[in-house]
Formats: sequence, structure tokens, C-alpha cells
Amino acid sequence: MRVLASFTSGILFGLGLAVSGLINPAKVLAFLDIAGNWDPSLAFTMAAAVLVTFIGYRLVLRRQRPLLGGMFHLPTATDIDGRLIGGAALFGIGWGLVGFCPGPALAALSTGSAHVLLFVIAMFAGMALARWLDRSAVAASSQANPTGGKA
Repeated sequence: MRVLASFTSGILFGLGLAVSGLINPAKVLAFLDIAGNWDPSLAFTMAAAVLVTFIGYRLVLRRQRPLLGGMFHLPTATDIDGRLIGGAALFGIGWGLVGFCPGPALAALSTGSAHVLLFVIAMFAGMALARWLDRSAVAASSQANPTGGKA
């Protein structure tokens, strides 16, 4: 049942991205070009997504546990740190340069474009590099302080 729910959710998400134009980098770049030939139409897609998410969270979180899972996995971090700001900046630069973010890029693979495929490969390579750098930093930190910060 979980697999069917995941599949159905993915199909709906991808269809929504395609219908809204989020898999078209030219449309996204026109939305981001507020000082030039701005196309505000994607703001309606984003507003609808925020509204549906807001209502959905209010309804779903009234339950003790998810319908198809053991527990809710909600974020607990609230710190605004250099890692968050740096990651957001890198995401924004990439989005502004090519007009893709991860979800729409994966949905755009359905177009068969070699440019989209190259972007997705590079995106996964960047994710792997970030994970490797993170693990290297954790390993270096634990070697420098083998007690884990406890005296």
C-alpha cells in the first residue's frame, strides 16, 4: 500500500510540475527575472502549493501517526547557520543560472532532453560531493576530539 501511495503521489507531483510550467526552464527564468521581462504566473503555482501544504499539515498532524507509517518525521532544526545560508545561496545560484531545481529537473527527464539529463547527473554528483565533504568533516572532527566533546 505504501508503494502505491508513493507512486501515486509522485505521479501527481510530476503532473503538477508539468502542467504549471515548472519543468520549463525558460518559464522559471522569466519568473526569476523581476528586473527584466518578469512572468509572475508561477507565483500562483507557488501560492497554491503553500496553501495546500498549510491546510494538509493542519489536517494530517491531528493524527497520532501517519496512515501508512509508524511515526511522523518532522524537522526539528530551527537554527539559521552558515550551512543553511550557504546551501540556500548555492541552490539559488543554480536555480537562477539554469531554471531547474531538483523536483522539476527529475520531472523534466520525461522530455528526453540531453541538457536535462546532464543537469540531473551534475546535480547528483553535487549531492554526492556534499555528502562526502560532510562525512569527511565529521570524521576529522571525531579524530580531533575522540570523546565527542565530553570531558
